Amino acid sequence: MRKKANKSFFMFRFGDTPQLRVLDFLLSDYFDYSMTQIARESNVSYNSIKVFFKDWIKQGILIKTRKVGKSDYYKLNRKNNFIKNLIKLDWILTKENIEVKDEKD
Repeated sequence: MRKKANKSFFMFRFGDTPQLRVLDFLLSDYFDYSMTQIARESNVSYNSIKVFFKDWIKQGILIKTRKVGKSDYYKLNRKNNFIKNLIKLDWILTKENIEVKDEKD
């Protein structure tokens, strides 16, 4: 698996776990992906994703968008209150870090 060149402010603040990697990847994108694609793009093993994926669907964090062949596609449920607040938090962290960088210049 490839290493992500730069950690997001979100991961820098909260750590580097499989769940946070997946959230970080999905927060930055509006498209839907299969579980295999999510694993590859978030640099998390497929088996690790299987541990929490069904729970996230039950909790409404992820929604199934379509089926292509044998693969189901998913994306973040941006109508879920938890995800709405996570998006806000991600923007706050980004804004904070940009402002700190500007103050140093």
